[in-house]
Amino acid sequence: MSLRARINSPEPNSGQNEGDLLVGVYRAKLLQEIDLAEMSSLAAADRRARLERVLGHIISREGPVLSTVERSQLIRRVVDEALGLGILEPLLEDASVSEIMVNGPDQVFVERGGRLELLPMRFSSSEQLMQTIERIVSTVNRRVDEANPMVDARLPSGERVNVIIPPLSLTGPILTIRRFPRAYTLAEMIGLGSLDEHMMVLLSGLVRAKFNVIVSGATGTGKTTLLNALSGLIPDGERIVTIEDSAELRLQQTHVITLESRPPNVEGKGMITIRDLVKNSLRMRPDRIIVGEVRGGETLDMLQAMSTGHDGSLATVHANNAEDALMRLQTLASMSEVEIPFVAIKDQINSALDVIVQLTRHADGSRRITEIAIVDSHGREDYRIVSVCRFNAQPMASDGRIYGNFEYYPLPRRIAEKLYMRSEPIPAAFGVAQSDDQLVMRKSA
Repeated sequence: MSLRARINSPEPNSGQNEGDLLVGVYRAKLLQEIDLAEMSSLAAADRRARLERVLGHIISREGPVLSTVERSQLIRRVVDEALGLGILEPLLEDASVSEIMVNGPDQVFVERGGRLELLPMRFSSSEQLMQTIERIVSTVNRRVDEANPMVDARLPSGERVNVIIPPLSLTGPILTIRRFPRAYTLAEMIGLGSLDEHMMVLLSGLVRAKFNVIVSGATGTGKTTLLNALSGLIPDGERIVTIEDSAELRLQQTHVITLESRPPNVEGKGMITIRDLVKNSLRMRPDRIIVGEVRGGETLDMLQAMSTGHDGSLATVHANNAEDALMRLQTLASMSEVEIPFVAIKDQINSALDVIVQLTRHADGSRRITEIAIVDSHGREDYRIVSVCRFNAQPMASDGRIYGNFEYYPLPRRIAEKLYMRSEPIPAAFGVAQSDDQLVMRKSA
């Protein structure tokens, strides 16, 4: 096996492979020759450049004789081990990777284009993986050990990190890194097949006309991506407060206040929840409130804000369809410490919500808006949903892709009238219902 192959070999053997040993040897030599105090005073880019330069001198002085490609690969691996996240460093620089999943030292999966892929790489041991995990969590002043075996955090560069280690994990340390999603516009999402131009015009009008919108979908369906695109349609003159567990939204408007929840410290104190932030945001004179995801008692506060003067607010919720989204919101709102009967919560939901946008991730990895639904019920009535757009998926084609078409249905008159009064266009593909008989209506208890 060539030296180049040994440097990058992913194959495990009875211990560390030759590439791991070679990297370990030169990492030790590098650490012997650098001044750690001096290195800590340098910026990240300068620190890497200095390490690469010193290691280059070591290789030139002590060997082995390498080709240009082999030399650069060895330097890259050693510096990544000494400074970065080892074998994960190239993955973090790969824009096509949306998620990195490390299942113990022997399995590294990534998600590209909505599909999972097992990579031919591994950590040399559980200890090396733990060192990488500790380096990651230390950047956000967190620690992971048997007393704190779970960590959920956001890196300074924006990636969301989840760690769970033994004894809770029986397969070794587990590390999941979710990349900071790129901010797409609705027009760009048309190119991805997530929606079409008629839907873009409708959604744009709904946001600008200050309808309250819930983005619903399962994990990995692109809720945050769509929420970011929708929030980009809010007029620049409004005061926007965003509230998230991990700040991912990137709004370009002038007047944006970004709030992020805080987990408890190592002593179990200092936690600030999404609910705390929603309550506080109401005292900040917001024109719009955007909640990255409602998942608990803050749902009730969000609903009350939507129905008491904060029109045009946006939020996401985990649900598989529009009906499930309403029932989940009802359940989450009941988790508040405020004792409130379900019928009163139903009243809040019917008063607060206008639109549910449902996202689905298909078997081929594609993500689409599969329904735009209007909440047409009032007061304490059973939930009544009017579908104005649906995606009809076809069976998977021979090329492994899911194809289909969007179907449009008439808008309820009250929705069309509000759009008209706000000078927002009504796409001809939808039209306006002349009576309830023309509406695609569903009821849910």
